[in-house]
This record gives sequence, structure tokens and C-alpha cells, in this order.
Amino acid sequence: MFCEHTPRYLIVGLGNPGSRYHQTRHNIGFMAIDEISRHFDIPLSTHHFNAMTGRGIVAEQDVIIAKPLSFMNLAGLPVTNLIAYFGISVSDMLVVHDDMDLTFGRLKIKEKGGSGGHKGVQSIIDTLNDDGFIRIRLGIGRPETDVGVTDYVLQSFSSAEIQAAEKLASLARDAVSTILCKGTREGMNRFNRMTITISSSTTDGGK
Repeated sequence: MFCEHTPRYLIVGLGNPGSRYHQTRHNIGFMAIDEISRHFDIPLSTHHFNAMTGRGIVAEQDVIIAKPLSFMNLAGLPVTNLIAYFGISVSDMLVVHDDMDLTFGRLKIKEKGGSGGHKGVQSIIDTLNDDGFIRIRLGIGRPETDVGVTDYVLQSFSSAEIQAAEKLASLARDAVSTILCKGTREGMNRFNRMTITISSSTTDGGK
């Protein structure tokens, strides 16, 4: 049971449901939510509006964390229903998602704006009719071969990439905590030049 008072923030990770998509590039948003769930002991144990949700405390803030169970391009409806049900402001929602326009391992925080072609983010914008939510973009890079975009994002991380992807999910967890504690600008200043490489964590310019 959720408490009756209104949670302050909604933290959403984007991905596709089902074991077929586990640890695929498109699902790194789910990986980040799983890491937040583990680290802050917030079980994803409740089903609300076609999303797995949990409620707990991050950086002394009352939050809902969520993984929509619709497919990526339909993420907007469960997210919109969660916002309406819990009475959370759009500006107090953080959406964690993969981004092909960032080099692999790069994290970048964005306050509002367009979707950059990401179908999950576009679905949220279209359903809310509002783009004023915070995004935590996790770089998955682009294929170096002639692999199509859809095939690429639905591929599993390679054995060499998976450790870096897990570190990137942990970095997203820290970025969420910083935003909730110190604000979006501080989060940008601290994390927007960070990149996780396959071999180690570094700070560099990325793309």
C-alpha cells in the first residue's frame, strides 16, 4: 500500500518488457531503474497502470520509481496515468533512456525539449502534451557497420560492453540522487561530461 500523501518525484526508466529484451541497448533505462531499486531498497513490487512501480526515499525525497510495461513507443500512456494518479508535476518527473546520439557510455542530463527521435520519449511528450520533464540520456552510440537502427538497439550488449553498461546505470543512479538533492543544474555540472568506457570510468568530453 502507498501512503496517502503525494510523492514528490516520479523516476521512469524506458525499455521493452520481457526476457527477450533483457540487457539490450534499448533497455538501459530499465537497468538504471533496477539499480535505483537495488541501491535504495525500493522493491518494484506494485503494478500500476501497466507499469511496475515502487515507492521509497532517494536523497531524502519521497519518490515513485517505474518501469512501463507497454512497449517503448507506447510508454506515454502509463507514464501519464502515473503522473495523474499521484498528482506529480511534469517538471518533477525524471525519465532515464538510451540515446544513440551520445557516444557509448556517455551520460547527459537535459531539462526539456524534443525527443531527439527517441520513440519512448516522443510518446511521453505526445501523451502529456508537455515536454517539460527532466531526461537522463544514456549513450549507446551508433553501429559501426551497416546494422539497422532497430536491430542495433534491440541487440544485447556484448560481453565487453555489459560491465560498462552496468556502470553507466550506476552513474545514472547517482545523477538522479544529485538532481533530487541539489537540483538539475548541479546534476548537469557534475555529470554531463562523464563517460563510462569499456575498461574504466573516465571524465571526458564525449560527443
